[in-house]
Amino acid sequence: MTDLTNTNQPARNIVLVHGAFVDGSGWRGVYDDLSSRGYRVSIVQNPLTSLADDVAATKRVLDRQVGPTVLVGHSWGGSAITEAGVDPKVTSLVYVAALAPDAGEDTSSLYVGFTTPPEFVIDPQADGFGFLSLEQFKAGFAADLSDADAAFLRDSQVPIDLSAFATKLTHAAWRTKPSWAVIGTEDKAFDQKMVLHMAERIGADITEVAASHALYASQPKVVADVIDRAARGVRK
Repeated sequence: MTDLTNTNQPARNIVLVHGAFVDGSGWRGVYDDLSSRGYRVSIVQNPLTSLADDVAATKRVLDRQVGPTVLVGHSWGGSAITEAGVDPKVTSLVYVAALAPDAGEDTSSLYVGFTTPPEFVIDPQADGFGFLSLEQFKAGFAADLSDADAAFLRDSQVPIDLSAFATKLTHAAWRTKPSWAVIGTEDKAFDQKMVLHMAERIGADITEVAASHALYASQPKVVADVIDRAARGVRK
């Protein structure tokens, strides 16, 4: 019988995990591109209520995959895939403008020593959840999207329980799985030094593109190309 979790096989399944403040709909361009190449693409809808809940949502989708799978995370989704990616079906990880904590670290600790650009403004709510500032949303998150597309993301925000950023991870899948990273050079959600430091620390194969934090929506072909290389195990 063929071992469907054999990491030597090219992956034909892709699981996409969105980040904070948005839902999975922004992956549509990447979904369409990879689907046209013959991949089976699934999109996780994170509740953004805790790290554990988002990891559980990711695992539910991973459980539906048959065979080797590439796990992809954007932004906060990087923390989720770092924890969930130890699943034996996962053959590689792709970090798209994504956070990459280590086991025993919480996500907020990654920001220590770096300065987040002033355009990225979180608006905390009384119940502990947070949205992005309506006024700063496009500048901080989606500067290279059209006004209409940025407005849609802004007005369909999914707030995140901000305490999730303080939850320590138990696993770091990048320690045992090969990783790729896509970095937007115009990303205003992260200090550029921070995102490069994370990608280099995990030994990722790095691709840079002139794009905002929403590069998964604004640069779907670039992102899909990197995911395709990860599926085939091709590094630069």
